[in-house]
Amino acid sequence: MITREKIIAYLAETYAVQPEYPFKKFPNYCVFKHQRNHKWFALMMSIPQNKLYGTDSTEIEVIDVKINPELGDILKTSPAYYPAYHMNKEHWLTVDLAALTDFKPLSDLIADSYQLTQ
Repeated sequence: MITREKIIAYLAETYAVQPEYPFKKFPNYCVFKHQRNHKWFALMMSIPQNKLYGTDSTEIEVIDVKINPELGDILKTSPAYYPAYHMNKEHWLTVDLAALTDFKPLSDLIADSYQLTQ
């Protein structure tokens, strides 16, 4: 499982950004923005699992990243990848962090999201 702390550390080291917490109603939702244009390239949240799949309301950690729609169509057929929660479902993807074991695919998605939002 990939943790929230690992992602925050990775984003700070790789992109020199810190999480921002803009939602008073959802204090653990954090966004990561470009320093220059302030566009979001990632949104990390704790949401009930049943918002994505199943019937369990246990909180899970997810991250939303921007993607090319063609890649999203391919990834959404695999476990861990879902149409975006709280974002445009064609251009954004939600990743269930508990379902990932390898950080490399996620870091690649984050890099793509960073590039697509510049």
